[in-house]
Amino acid sequence: MSTTPLRVYSYPACSTCRKALHWLAQQGFSVEAGTLELLDITRTPPSDEELQLAFEQLGRKRLFNTSGQSYRALGAAAVAALSDDQALAALAADGKLIKRPFAISADGTPLVGFKSEEWQAALVAP
Repeated sequence: MSTTPLRVYSYPACSTCRKALHWLAQQGFSVEAGTLELLDITRTPPSDEELQLAFEQLGRKRLFNTSGQSYRALGAAAVAALSDDQALAALAADGKLIKRPFAISADGTPLVGFKSEEWQAALVAP
């Protein structure tokens, strides 16, 4: 594993985040070992640079937490009408709009949501 910790933005009440953190622990990632940096996405949302990177690599649609209250409050039509810059600004302003968990690997690979196969391929050497 790299000396740069995996940065994971999660939400304590999110069951998907808890599953991801459990999986990461099974893979040997931990805050104590310095291999994991864990941040509350509502208190410390991803940086503009991290969001831009994920936006470019994963696409706009994958970044939005479409089942969350913040997204429903805005409405799908309003979100669809946002320019890319406006969408990034909205995501940066409200961590609950971001699909979680949101992670940035040591090599800069963004991961959004938890799919163990994707995380395995990105984080665990074969």
